[in-house]
Amino acid sequence: METILKTVIDAAWDAGTLILKYYKSEYEIKDKGYHNPVTTADHASDALLKKILSETYPDYGWLSEETVDSPERLTKERVWIVDPLDGTKEFIEGVPNFVVSIALVENGKPILGVLFNPVTQETFSAIKNGGAYLNKEPIHCTQKDDTADMVILNSRSETRRGLWDPYQDSFLRCDAVGSVAYKLGLTAAGKSDIFATLRPKNEWDVCAGHCLINEAGGKMVSTKGKELTYNNENTLFTPGLVAGNPRAVEKTLSVIESKTND
Repeated sequence: METILKTVIDAAWDAGTLILKYYKSEYEIKDKGYHNPVTTADHASDALLKKILSETYPDYGWLSEETVDSPERLTKERVWIVDPLDGTKEFIEGVPNFVVSIALVENGKPILGVLFNPVTQETFSAIKNGGAYLNKEPIHCTQKDDTADMVILNSRSETRRGLWDPYQDSFLRCDAVGSVAYKLGLTAAGKSDIFATLRPKNEWDVCAGHCLINEAGGKMVSTKGKELTYNNENTLFTPGLVAGNPRAVEKTLSVIESKTND
């Protein structure tokens, strides 16, 4: 796994370097759907990662936000799950909250995760049973028992829509940060106490971050407390997700449930 990890980290850096050539420069923006932009940088990063990883490991399946899906991946034991530029809106706005996100799953479970923020030069990495690291330094989820003492990372768009207004008094602070994957990396690194989203997310948004959370001593489940598996035909996790130290996750789930039932 160490050899695979090095290949993935090198690929993430190559993709990040490519993305920086477009950052705050000229590129094309298209809409895949309502408030779902994609840029030339997304596609360029995707093509580069697919070439490197698929040529190096031709027997592995491939699932990426920017590649047309193929049911062939469902037959594979190991599958790459990739978001070549997670945080496209932030990239467009010039906000440095975006990452290259690469995960490897085996029989539906994440066994490797790498995130690379090319602006801040942060490299988050983890392999199953091997711990989690930020720039080669070990990282761990924080240990807090009371949500009133916790800083929670949530979505900028969810915050703008007022979805987090009912929760402001339940946590020490609600910080809106772009890129789902980046938020998971920061939570794994103990730079926040909990991650949560109230809206559905795709496998490629969270898979690498999930591996990081696991190896940093935490866990990630749906907002209904359901465990997650990957390489599904339907790649969307609903209704939302919570990640962090296991006790913090349970406390946060209780808060979300109580607000939902109000």
